[in-house]
Amino acid sequence: MPTARAQEWTLEQMPSGARLHNVTAEPAEYKGRKALKVELTEAAAGGQPGIDFRDMPTFVLIPAAFKNGTIEVDVLGRLNGKGPPDARAFVGLAYHVTGSGERFQSVYLRPLNGRKANPPPPRDKRAIQYYVYPDWKFDRLRKEYPDGRFESGADINADEWISLKIDIDDGRLRVRINAREELVLADAKVAPQAGSIGLWVDIGTVGYFANLRVRPAAE
Repeated sequence: MPTARAQEWTLEQMPSGARLHNVTAEPAEYKGRKALKVELTEAAAGGQPGIDFRDMPTFVLIPAAFKNGTIEVDVLGRLNGKGPPDARAFVGLAYHVTGSGERFQSVYLRPLNGRKANPPPPRDKRAIQYYVYPDWKFDRLRKEYPDGRFESGADINADEWISLKIDIDDGRLRVRINAREELVLADAKVAPQAGSIGLWVDIGTVGYFANLRVRPAAE
């Protein structure tokens, strides 16, 4: 893996050394930006709802020795017409990915739950989601923590470019959307460990990614 140093990828092309996990990826230009277009493979999208494709290792994996620090990326999620009725244009980041995706943490967006989309309650408070694979997916977190501490609302919508920034400092996670702070976790579910970065999408989504910036903290 690369040493712990700042790295940047425009994502106009597949990054060197990147690997696909249950997704397809190709360069594209959309809404004025050159980006990487990412979708689930047909096999990944064809499983059983809630079992085979929700909160899974479905990402473009970019090798990185990242533990603490900052990850920033511009994302856009829109529906592709291939998902279930509750698809929300899911798009985001995986981090601390070990091996081929055996374990990782993730922050992703549900743009169609964003306040700009005017969703009904409680969806308006579920635009940002944190989860840990494989033990703490969104449904378990929501069931065991009904106060909603692992998700939050945000002023976003589908089919628009969104700036996603996450800061990790051991057990603290801070998520900023379009330079505004939206979600702070004082105690993430697992301790950080050095791992790779994933450009993550889920069912029914076309995701676009541009301008990935990874800045590890000094150890």
